[in-house]
Amino acid sequence: MNPLTMSMIMSSIAAGTVLTMSANHWLIAWVGLEINTLAILPIIATEHHPRAMEATTKYFLIQAAASSTIMFSSTINALETGQWDITQLTYPPATALLTIALAMKLGLAPMHHWLPEVMQGTKLKTALIIATWQKLAPMSLLYMTFNNLSTQILLPLALTSTLLAGWSALNQTQLRKIMAFSSIAHIGWMISILPLAPTTSLIALAVYIIMTTTMFSSLLTCTSKTIKDLGLMWTVSPLLCASSMLTLMSLAGLPPLSGFLPKWLILLELVSQNLTATATLMAMTSLLSLAFYTRLAYTTTLTIPPNQTTTKHNWRFKTTQTTIMPIILPMTALLLPLTPMISA
Repeated sequence: MNPLTMSMIMSSIAAGTVLTMSANHWLIAWVGLEINTLAILPIIATEHHPRAMEATTKYFLIQAAASSTIMFSSTINALETGQWDITQLTYPPATALLTIALAMKLGLAPMHHWLPEVMQGTKLKTALIIATWQKLAPMSLLYMTFNNLSTQILLPLALTSTLLAGWSALNQTQLRKIMAFSSIAHIGWMISILPLAPTTSLIALAVYIIMTTTMFSSLLTCTSKTIKDLGLMWTVSPLLCASSMLTLMSLAGLPPLSGFLPKWLILLELVSQNLTATATLMAMTSLLSLAFYTRLAYTTTLTIPPNQTTTKHNWRFKTTQTTIMPIILPMTALLLPLTPMISA
């Protein structure tokens, strides 16, 4: 793609997200969401492959349906209350419709089926954008309306997301699909605590973006697309191999890595709100995610693939290290000591 065209598209993606995050009127927020959606479609379709076209179509249909539902809910609320202000979404049917629409945009279960297929049909860089940046606008709308959101809707969505994401990723071999299910599980953790402690949800979102960016940077460096490719990472860079294992364990939420920080704070808040059963179920469903993260870490660091001289080896090609890795890697592993300052 032409660099000028790409810069215009990326600027549109950023502008749409910022417009939605800074809006206080539902129509402006909807315009921002539409700009964001229409801008990323050419990036997904860049590959000119039937799977990329399929991913583009699926993404457009899902996002368009979710945006239409958001406008429908805001219109119902305006007819009932006379308010178009985002923070004045007080009519219960409109609130329920908005929650479902934003869950569809985020890829929460049981409306999650589009996300793994779309990420599998795109390049790794585009999958990274879908898994991180594209979550910001819907999460900002949820954050602005958290006072009116129903925990009776959000908690079942969160539990279903963590359970189905962990269960579905167990038999996957494609890394982009595994990262998509990882995204679904992490968004479920954020949603579970949003109406109770929105600041904790923002912390979880920030840590998730850092960890996911680190993992995708490792995959981009080694051009790894399947679990089998991870076994070749040690031949590219032993340091990158070790850092990838730390990133996977951080995504799994193991202490003392950074991924343990949001899960710890979320479980503490759920227990303090007398939601002990929910906290127990969330912790148990995270064991499913831990299983496939451990499998990836084992493949990355403790296995050696069979070598055949007749095959073309990935490590014979020159790899380029991303400049962002030295910045985000320490944040992926070493944020836990900041817990007292963050939770104060």
